[in-house]
Amino acid sequence: MNVADLLNRIESLRRSMIEVAIDKGFSSNESIEISRELDNLLNQYEKVKSLDT
Repeated sequence: MNVADLLNRIESLRRSMIEVAIDKGFSSNESIEISRELDNLLNQYEKVKSLDT
């Protein structure tokens, strides 16, 4: 996944997580699953960015 795709996916998951959290609660299973996936993508992004410097 290239950086642009990664950033697009991160932003999409952020929006989804906010919507799910408002609708089902921050501690719902769905919110937690999205949060974990978002964490993984953010870690990947940080790793890619650290290689660029």
